[in-house]
Amino acid sequence: MLNMRSVCAVAIFCLVSLTRSSPLVCEKLVHPLDLSTFSHLEGRWALIAGSLNHPPSMEALAQRDSITMYFSNSSDAVTYTQINRFGDQCQPLLYNISAEGRTFSFDVGNRFHLTGALLRTSCPDCLVMQWVVKSKRRHSVDLYLLSKRRTVEPREMEEFRAQLKCFQLPAPVVMDPSRDLCPEQPESQSTAATPQFLGGICSL
Repeated sequence: MLNMRSVCAVAIFCLVSLTRSSPLVCEKLVHPLDLSTFSHLEGRWALIAGSLNHPPSMEALAQRDSITMYFSNSSDAVTYTQINRFGDQCQPLLYNISAEGRTFSFDVGNRFHLTGALLRTSCPDCLVMQWVVKSKRRHSVDLYLLSKRRTVEPREMEEFRAQLKCFQLPAPVVMDPSRDLCPEQPESQSTAATPQFLGGICSL
């Protein structure tokens, strides 16, 4: 009986210690990175997983076969290209973005307000991108895991899930790595496609 009490006491102590340390863990996991340069972001990124606190947008995200992002840095502006795949169709969306300190803003006119940040990740070829979307129809926080690969290691996905918990976001939509990605400039598709506010990273 004494041994059982000792085991229970240790278990309770560990649980309390973990609970007390969780704010510190979250402080580290949600820490935004400095955006003094976008050079390390250039190239193609595949969406691995994403979560939003806006249910219709979560449903929209789950309907995409794959999502590809490209960052391009020129002397004039930083551009962000997102290409959504629906079956054999590719929908390209192009935005100019500007950075200030630890956040960046998307030039989407006056339709809505969209800001973002990059959060810490131990994955060497990943990005964790946070979006804050504000419009007449929606106010949400989005979190997306991007990578140069199509899949990540289990520990890398667990770290992303821990970040979601820090933001009190639901379990993520995980993309199917067997689905094809769209090329940067899809054939027979116009790169001047008009964005539609369908939700999240799917289509703004």
